[in-house]
Amino acid sequence: MPAQRADARRNYALLLAVAEEEIAAHGADASLEQIARVAGVGSATVRRHFPNRHALLEAVFRERIEALSAHARDLADAADARAALLEWLSAVTAYASTIRGLAIALTRDRATDPGVAHEHCASAQLTEAGDPLVRRAVRDGAVASGVTVTDLLTLITGIALATEHHPDPATEAHRLLGLTVAGVSPPSGVGREKRSLPPAS
Repeated sequence: MPAQRADARRNYALLLAVAEEEIAAHGADASLEQIARVAGVGSATVRRHFPNRHALLEAVFRERIEALSAHARDLADAADARAALLEWLSAVTAYASTIRGLAIALTRDRATDPGVAHEHCASAQLTEAGDPLVRRAVRDGAVASGVTVTDLLTLITGIALATEHHPDPATEAHRLLGLTVAGVSPPSGVGREKRSLPPAS
């Protein structure tokens, strides 16, 4: 039994590594059969560890989503609620625009039937992590009343998908996020500098 568990752990680690490479190359629709072939295992082994594509994507992006969630928690007590929110949105945009497959995975999370999605899915984790930042910014008058973290994540994933094939997706996505934050016709004069985003990372 211990040997079987060790084999299962090795297979899981191998499949995850191969899946990361295949998704980076082909996006969220990377072939599960191809992942199995490259890993040298049967399709049944892939499905035993990842019963569906959603489970596979969730595992591939777990560490990145947890890092973004931790970043949101670190910013929760920042002195400037608007700056904290913009810093976090900029970080999410950078991840979503440079890590192929992440934006479409987030989009599919939100489109999943509520009875299927669960609290550990990427979109739910980011929503939970970013919600306090948005609520605080709204409370402080830094963000319009009625804006939700779901609205902002929807905008970010849309920007990431639109810039996926741009020569420099991170820079372009950051620029478009800046336009979104400022609005297409920002007010002139005092206060314009408050609308700027942190430099793209």
